[in-house]
Amino acid sequence: MKEHRVGIIMNGVTGRMGTNQHLMRSIVEIIRQGGIRLNEAEVIMPDPVLVGRNEDKLKQLCRLSGVETWTTDLDPVLKDTRYQVYFDAQTTGQRYQSILRAAGAGKHIYCEKPVATSTEKALELLQACRSAGIKHGVVQDKLWLPGLIKLKRLLDEGFFGRILSVRGEFGYWVFEGHTIPSQRPSWNYRKEDDGGIIMDMLCHWRYVLDNLFGRVLGVFCLGATHIQERINEEGKPYRCTADDAAYATFELEGGIIAQFNSSWATRVRRDDLLIIQVDGTKGSAVAGLRECRVQAYEDTPRPVWNPDIPNTIDLYEHWREVYTGESFENAFKAQWELFLRHVVADEPFPWDLGEGAKGVQLAEKGLESWRWRTWVGVPGLGLHEG
Repeated sequence: MKEHRVGIIMNGVTGRMGTNQHLMRSIVEIIRQGGIRLNEAEVIMPDPVLVGRNEDKLKQLCRLSGVETWTTDLDPVLKDTRYQVYFDAQTTGQRYQSILRAAGAGKHIYCEKPVATSTEKALELLQACRSAGIKHGVVQDKLWLPGLIKLKRLLDEGFFGRILSVRGEFGYWVFEGHTIPSQRPSWNYRKEDDGGIIMDMLCHWRYVLDNLFGRVLGVFCLGATHIQERINEEGKPYRCTADDAAYATFELEGGIIAQFNSSWATRVRRDDLLIIQVDGTKGSAVAGLRECRVQAYEDTPRPVWNPDIPNTIDLYEHWREVYTGESFENAFKAQWELFLRHVVADEPFPWDLGEGAKGVQLAEKGLESWRWRTWVGVPGLGLHEG
């Protein structure tokens, strides 16, 4: 069997997301399964090198993953022809310069989102990749969540009829660190370090809305910094300067209204950490990370408002789970495989840095809306070639 060995520079994988989702559950799993089978005669095999600033963390990560090569110096591996792909999972503020360097070195680019700290910089990265003639992509992992895959099937089948609205609830309580250790890095809560939930999560909601329901036309967003002080990784208190909650309403093509609440200061009483409800004229669905339940028109109960007596309808009874018993790949791994097939076999991969720029644009428009307390339109970016 012919093996297409793809060298991947993995920069910033000592962080939580880079370690867990991209290295261990994606690249290492692909290697352990024997690569990505292109056909009966060809296979793609990743060959990663781990890049970071902390030598001890890199050595420990190599022991954990079985990857043998690491470095704290990016420049030599950018010059090394064994590595064709540059992957970036650094903090957002560090991504722009590193991707520019990698594109200039002729490496194909795959990166986490937000792809940059501003729409202007995101578009500059897109143009740099186009000018270099390289392939490029951005992580849009939620499209491969089992719950959203099931939701997409319902959309394709016309289950909903005319879609009226989409409602999303995302988040959980992130501990401040005073008595219980925090489960997220401290930079997320400092604006000066490019933290903030609006920039983080509106990038996600952009690609979910665009790909499943229709292009985003406008946004009203209200942010908040609910928790004023947290404890950092060194055990010292710091002032929170970034938004830790966002309450946003979007207008989509076709008159669809979407609302998404995102918060790191909420306690969960719902089916999952992320829930998306879609209401249509013929039925509704509620999708979580893995499951999806529907209520068709004919199964919809007929409540009558009367707060003076206990509710006689079990509001959970008339929902049924769909597409049960299937197994799904890790969402990050699924997209990694598609990108590597794109690099080696030139298979289609529409989730490029242009799509990443759209996410940054919506986050910026959300911040603008919060600043001016007003509705903000979301114009097209003119991303077509030429």
